[in-house]
Amino acid sequence: MALDIGSRIPEFNLPATDGNTYSASDLSGEAATVVMFWCNHCPYVVPNQDRIIAMQEQYDGRGVKFAAICANNAVTHPADNFENMKLRAADKGYNFPYMRDESQVVARTFGAQRTPEVYLFDADGVLRYHGRIDDNYDDEARAQSHDLRDAIEAVLAGAEPDPAETGAVGCTIKWK
Repeated sequence: MALDIGSRIPEFNLPATDGNTYSASDLSGEAATVVMFWCNHCPYVVPNQDRIIAMQEQYDGRGVKFAAICANNAVTHPADNFENMKLRAADKGYNFPYMRDESQVVARTFGAQRTPEVYLFDADGVLRYHGRIDDNYDDEARAQSHDLRDAIEAVLAGAEPDPAETGAVGCTIKWK
C-alpha cells in the first residue's frame, strides 16, 4: 500500500551517486519536495529524464527540490546497480540526488510499485500528490495532463492538488 495523502515523509538515509548520504530532511525543499522512484533501465524513466532535469531547474528558485531513488534488484537488473547509477547521473547531468535503496526498505515504506513513481510533499513534509509525472511518458509535447507540474503549482499556491493521486505508469520495481 502506498503512503496515504496526508502522510508525513518517511525518514531514511541513503547513499547517492554524488558521494553523499541523504536523509529525508536533507532533501526537504523550502516549499516542496518531490521524491521519485526511478531506475536506469526502465523505458518509462528514460524519456522522462530531461523533463525532470528541466523541472528541477524551473522550480529550484521557488523552493522545490527533487530526488530520485533506485530500489531495483541489481543482481537481476545490473543496469540499475550503483556504479551504473553513478554513470547515468554523470552522463545526463542529474541536478538532483540519485540515491540507492539497496535493502528496498525505503521503497516498501513508501509503498512504491513502479518506476517512475512520484511523491510530492509540501513544506511541512506532508504528502500532497502521488502518481505519474504526466499522461504521456514518451513525448512531453503530446501530454494532455501535466499532473506533477500541476500538483507542484497547487502546493506552491497553497491549494490542494486535484487530482491528489493518479496511477503511476512504468515498470514494476524489481524486488529481491
